[in-house]
Amino acid sequence: MSQDTFSARHIGPRPGEVREMLEAVGVQSLDALIEQTVPHDIRLPKKMSLPAPMSEAEYLGHIHGLARKNRVLRSLIGRGYYGTQTPAVIQRNVFENPSWYTSYTPYQAEISQGRLEALLNFQTMVSSLTGLPMANASLLDEGTAAAEAMLMMHSLRSRTAVKENRQVLFVDDNVFPQTVEVIVTRAEPLGIEVVRGCYSSYTFTGREFGAVVQYPDSKGEIHDYRAFAEAAHGREVLVAVAADILSLALLEAPGAWGADIALGSTQRLGIPFGCGGPSAGYFATHEKYKRNIPGRIVGVSIDRHGRHALRLSLQTREQHIKREKATSNICTAQALLATMAGLYAVYQGPEGLRRIAMNAHSAAAKAAEVLRSFGCAITRTNFFDTLHVQLPEGASQERLREEALAQGYNFYYCECGAISIAFDELSTAREVTDVIGIFARALGRPAVPVARITLEAPVFDKKFARATPMLEEKVFNIYRSETEMMRYIKQLERKDISLTHSMIPLGSCTMKLNSAASMLPLSWPEFTSIHPFAPADQMEGYMELIDNLGKYLSEITGFASTTFQPNSGASGEYTGLMIIRKYHLSRGNAQRTTILIPTSAHGTNPASAAMAGANIVLVECDAQGNINVEDLEAKAKQYADTLCAFMVTYPSTHGIFESKIRRMVDIIHAHGGLVYMDGANMNGQVGL
Repeated sequence: MSQDTFSARHIGPRPGEVREMLEAVGVQSLDALIEQTVPHDIRLPKKMSLPAPMSEAEYLGHIHGLARKNRVLRSLIGRGYYGTQTPAVIQRNVFENPSWYTSYTPYQAEISQGRLEALLNFQTMVSSLTGLPMANASLLDEGTAAAEAMLMMHSLRSRTAVKENRQVLFVDDNVFPQTVEVIVTRAEPLGIEVVRGCYSSYTFTGREFGAVVQYPDSKGEIHDYRAFAEAAHGREVLVAVAADILSLALLEAPGAWGADIALGSTQRLGIPFGCGGPSAGYFATHEKYKRNIPGRIVGVSIDRHGRHALRLSLQTREQHIKREKATSNICTAQALLATMAGLYAVYQGPEGLRRIAMNAHSAAAKAAEVLRSFGCAITRTNFFDTLHVQLPEGASQERLREEALAQGYNFYYCECGAISIAFDELSTAREVTDVIGIFARALGRPAVPVARITLEAPVFDKKFARATPMLEEKVFNIYRSETEMMRYIKQLERKDISLTHSMIPLGSCTMKLNSAASMLPLSWPEFTSIHPFAPADQMEGYMELIDNLGKYLSEITGFASTTFQPNSGASGEYTGLMIIRKYHLSRGNAQRTTILIPTSAHGTNPASAAMAGANIVLVECDAQGNINVEDLEAKAKQYADTLCAFMVTYPSTHGIFESKIRRMVDIIHAHGGLVYMDGANMNGQVGL
């Protein structure tokens, strides 16, 4: 076998080791092992129709070809995604370092102290910037963080509120649309009603349990939410705010003006666009809600020798322990990206974050000053980095779009005819001059060069200015040179065990080592610098890559189509169950809400089912973890009128190809249900 093939390089055991393992289990060949372990009635009758394998050199050439089909323009679109610079010391020593991207979930604290410290830095940063004492170790993104806030506020209802059936969540009109869509999707199966409106004119009715606002809002305006928060609290309503993490270096912390939960994305802390992901979501709240906060929490402790030590805290509230009683299915989330965001704050420190925030604000302020002189209306007076620009009467939005594209810029074009421009860490006086020049040419005005953009103080109302101290901890105030930062990162790295040290005989769903060749393109600007809301003709390489992968996965799984909407295994479970739910609703079977789940299933299975509004019924397993088929059949019959689905991990969590899997599927189908297969261990059956 050529050493140039992926399989030869990336399937670890060498031929001699394979023979040794086969001898140990008493079989002559891999084919014989497969014959004995994989049931004949589920074996593939023919080879899959997939492209011929590539060598690493061919693969890199292929990916370079896709990358060249993407067109990188300077995107000032905003809408939750902003230009940023990944410090080279972090990109080189963390993102591109397998000691960081191959380490396992830190269940074993004694071999995870470095990563736990990096995540504690992230939590401390979030807590300090938001002014709320409890933060978790990341969530998937801003949209799912907002949905988690909704679920948490719902679960925190008082007995009186539950008795009054308070099921309304207020969401302000100027929350990012992509966030609202996730909230609405997650609310529907739980019977939560989402009510939209303007926060400043909204009157609480006594039916609400929570409210969500954006800070600054989706049009760039900074609002004073103090009175709104007071009114909400007066009616026993909790308030969650989706806050721009960088803006909090200049704006007052949400915890200081009455927010109960702060959430959002840390993308602009050194994480590139990546066409929308991944980046770490954040979530912070008050100490009294600590047992309801979703996701992991890193805590400070001491070891048996009395030394300072870190570990995962309050795990009894997590999905893998609470299972069907959990209020969230989130587990590890975006640990690598959270590590990077936390280290970005360590490297920049409080003065660096203020400088970066002021750079974005100053660029917006200077552009606003000149655009007003062109007759444009800056419709939001108090802004951080985003301008909402209304063109003079008779001016064409399309003409301006053409000019911007010709000069290599993307703006956001509102349906109302306005243009939204979001400045960021990368903005310079030259860029502001370019933006002004685009408007000048589109409006027939003379160009106005800008020599400098640095302001002495923000131009927004002083009442919004941050008065709360931030990032006072030592770790955020001592690493300023690249050499010092490199040494700190290496110090943390040496406290962990990863696949750079040894095999890690744990887990299944998180133990897929990506080859170096497949990781390399993640650092290429043709992929990292594409904004998710850029025009489609600028991301043709991305679209071809995604389309091809969808076709391959459809062939591998035997399904008609593939969705890439879920950004984690737990999200995949939820998506699958929501599709099954929609299927039953489309057939007029709204009563089908019962989901059968083996007691040996992943903890996320029952947690995801609960979030999908299901009635969960557990199916017995034997001492080896095998599903009791008789119990499955009995419960399928018992719940035949309401059966929605059966969730099964295959091969099982114990690594077994259960021989009666076909019969299990037939039982469920015979009683009107569908089957969701958890793909955590799917690598064990692909191609067989």
